[in-house]
Amino acid sequence: MLFDVWAPGAADVEVRVDGRAHDMQRDPERGGWWVADAPAADGSRYAFVLDGSDRALPDPRSRRQPDGPDGPSAVLDHESFAWQREWPGRPLPGAVLYELHVGTFTVEGTFDAAVERLPHLAELGITHIELMPVCPFPGTHGWGYEGVSLWAVHEPYGGPDGLKRFVDAAHAHGLGVVLDVVHNHLGPSGNYLPAFGPYFTDRHHTPWGDAVNLDAPGSDEVRAYLIGSALAWLRDYRLDGLRLDAVHALVDTRALHFLEELSTAVDALSAALGRPLFLIAESDQNDPRSTAPREAGGLGLHAQWNDDFHHALHASVTGESFGYYEDFARAGVGGLAKVLADVFFHDGTYSGFRGRTHGRPVDRTTTAAHRFLAYAQTHDQIGNRATGDRLAAAVTPGLLAAAAALVLTSPYTPMLFMGEEWGARTPWQFFTDHDDPELAAAITRGRRREFAAHGWDAEDIPDPQDPATRRRSCLDWAEPVREPHATLLAWYRQLIALRHAEPELTDPDLEAVRVDHGKQTLCLGRGRFRIAVNLSAEEAVVPLHGPCEVVAAWTPCPPPDAYGRLLLPGHSAAIATLVV
Repeated sequence: MLFDVWAPGAADVEVRVDGRAHDMQRDPERGGWWVADAPAADGSRYAFVLDGSDRALPDPRSRRQPDGPDGPSAVLDHESFAWQREWPGRPLPGAVLYELHVGTFTVEGTFDAAVERLPHLAELGITHIELMPVCPFPGTHGWGYEGVSLWAVHEPYGGPDGLKRFVDAAHAHGLGVVLDVVHNHLGPSGNYLPAFGPYFTDRHHTPWGDAVNLDAPGSDEVRAYLIGSALAWLRDYRLDGLRLDAVHALVDTRALHFLEELSTAVDALSAALGRPLFLIAESDQNDPRSTAPREAGGLGLHAQWNDDFHHALHASVTGESFGYYEDFARAGVGGLAKVLADVFFHDGTYSGFRGRTHGRPVDRTTTAAHRFLAYAQTHDQIGNRATGDRLAAAVTPGLLAAAAALVLTSPYTPMLFMGEEWGARTPWQFFTDHDDPELAAAITRGRRREFAAHGWDAEDIPDPQDPATRRRSCLDWAEPVREPHATLLAWYRQLIALRHAEPELTDPDLEAVRVDHGKQTLCLGRGRFRIAVNLSAEEAVVPLHGPCEVVAAWTPCPPPDAYGRLLLPGHSAAIATLVV
C-alpha cells in the first residue's frame, strides 16, 4: 500500500505500519511530499516520524483514529462498507433542515442510537438532518468544534461505519444528511498539523489564534487539504451537503478566494456523481456575495445562515435587548418585518453592537429566497447563553407557536434545532471532556469569567467538564407525548405539511413577499396565504387585506370579517387563505 504525507520542512520521514518502520522518499512529482510502499490492510495502524523524533504522529489525512486524536491512524477501506440503497440526492430548494448533535440527541450519544429516532424526524416532515461536527475530538463528549483529523469520524459516536450506517438509514427514510465542518480552526488538543507544514499563518489572527493558511507560502497544499476533506465527506459518506462554520474567519487575500475554489470543486463533484450537493455558510458579514453565482462575481455558495432573522425574531418574542439584540429590540416587530421581506436587518445600516455600519442589501429581484436559512433556535444561540436555556424556558407555548409559524412559512429555508419541535425544556449547555487537567481548568475558568462580566455568579455557570452538564443537555424523549409538548409537536407537523403541500410557501421570489405589522402583530403574505401572529398577551385585530378563511390556528379564533380583519387571541398565530 502506498503511504504519502506532505512535510515540506522535514529532512527525514518514516512511516511505522503495524509496528514496523519504513523509510519514506521524496516524491519527485510533488514538492514537499514523501512516499513509501509498505504492507498494510484495512485496520492497519500507522503513524509518521519526522526527523527522528521520539513521537510518532497521526496522519493529517487520517481516515480513522481508533484511539482518539493522539493515537495512531488506521487504514480505512471505504469500499468494504456494504451500502444498502442507492440515493439520488435531495436538493436544497424546498428543504426543511433539522440541526442535530449526535452526542445529546440520545442519552447513548451514538449514530446507532440516533438511527432509532429517525422515524420521528420523517414523520415530522423534515427533509435534511444537519449533523453538528463529527471529527475526532478529545474525550467522549463535546460540541465537536474542537475537532482535529478533518477526514476522520469521532470513534465514541460510532466511527466511520457508524456514520455510514446513519446516512444509509436516513436515506431509507427519504432524509438527506448535511455535515457541519470546521475549516477555520482546529482544537487546542490533538492538533499536530503545524509539525508537518505551514497549515497556519501569523499573517492573520482569529479568535482561536493564528489563521488557517489560505494565502501565505505553502497555502496551495493547505487549500487542497481542506477541499479534499470536503469532497471526501460528500463522496465517501454519501452526504448531501456541508455547513461551513464561521467562514468570516477564513481570511484569504488571494484573487481566487478559497470559498470560490471550494464551491467550484463541489459543483464539479455533483456533476460527476449525478446528484445534487450544496454548501451552506455560516457568516456574520451579511454579504449576499457569499451566495451570488461565481459568474456574477460571487463565491458560489448555495446558501447561508441568517442570524439577523434569528435576532429579530428572538428579540420580538422575548423582549431581550442586551448585546447584539439591542438594535433588534429597538426596532421591535418592525425589525422582524424587515428581515422577512429584505433578508438582512443590517444591510448597510448602523450596528450599535459593532459600532459601525454593517452589511449589504440583498437584490430581491435576482436572489432566490431559499439561499438564506431562517431559524428561531440553533446550537449557538442556545448553547452560548450562560445556562444554555432554550426559548421554551422563557416564553409561553403560544409564542413558541408564533415563532414556528414565521420560521416555517417564511420565504427562506427553515431550520429547527433538535427538540425545538416539541418545546423541549432540557437545556443545551456548553460541555467538554478534555483529558489535560490544565486545559480543562482553563476552559472552566474562562467560561465563568466570560459570563461574570455580564453579571452572572460563577456558581450559576455550568462546569463544561462536569459530566452532568452533558447529561442535562440530552433530549428527554418522554416529553413529546406530554402536554404542552404534544400539542406543539402537532402544530410543527401541521405547519411543515402545509409548507410541503403549498408551492406558494416555498416560492423563492422575494419580491412576492408582503409584510404588514402593528406594534405587536404581524401579517406575512405569501401568495394567497396570510400568516398572522399576535405577540402580545391580549387579543388583537390583524388585518389580512381581503376576505379570508382560516386553515390552521394555534388557538381557536372566529372567522375573519368581510374585510379580512382577524381577531387573534394573545400569544397566538393563524394561517389563512384569500377567498376568491
